[in-house]
Amino acid sequence: MIKVVLLGSGNVAYHLALALKSAEQVELIQRYSRKGNNDAFFDASLPCSNNLQDLKKADIYILAIKDDSIGSLSEKLQHLKGLVVHTSGSIGIKALHAGLNRGVLYPVQTFTIKQNIDFNKVPLVIEAETKDDFQLLQTLATSLSEQVFELNSSERENLHVSAVFANNFSNYMFACAEALCKEFNLPFDILRPIILETGKKIQTMDPLEAQTGPARRNDQAVIEKHMELLQGDKKHIYTLLSDAIYKAYQLKE
Repeated sequence: MIKVVLLGSGNVAYHLALALKSAEQVELIQRYSRKGNNDAFFDASLPCSNNLQDLKKADIYILAIKDDSIGSLSEKLQHLKGLVVHTSGSIGIKALHAGLNRGVLYPVQTFTIKQNIDFNKVPLVIEAETKDDFQLLQTLATSLSEQVFELNSSERENLHVSAVFANNFSNYMFACAEALCKEFNLPFDILRPIILETGKKIQTMDPLEAQTGPARRNDQAVIEKHMELLQGDKKHIYTLLSDAIYKAYQLKE
């Protein structure tokens, strides 16, 4: 049985706590919460402390915290004997203090508290510095998910920037669409099916093959009409993306 202590109280920590609690071969024995802002969302039966010196002895300590806090918090954990891992996609393993047994457990997913997720389907990217630590982390990861990948810090950073395009930027496009619907007094609900279909389509198709729309067709008449309707950042984004799409298919064809 792998004993785990979880440090954090945000979105990633919340979903990890649920997954760890239900995983076989894993025992979540404690959580650390510095501010306790979201403590009400977590299982009240799980022991929780705001004192790093009170952390229980565990095999793995998971730092599910903000990227810019990883280094400073890890400096305060040098008394720990177990494997200390962070969950960031963009921060290297060496951000953790050199005196620790270091690793990374990066879940490639977007998380929101109270938004249900099947953690078993979440890809987990792992990294460790020794063979024993890697085997331990791999055992934990395979208990949580069907998809486990080994990547080094450089490869993980490349994956993270790709994920920003796939998730964060695409979600902002949805927000722009919703804002335009409000501006034009239209219900955003009309667009939800097309958003879902786009996500569904690229599960079986190459995204370049799935691309449609006026920029893909180089339909300048429609593009010019759209440009007349837009202002400010949205007009700039529309122009930038339309040009990029057109160029991508000029190169492809």
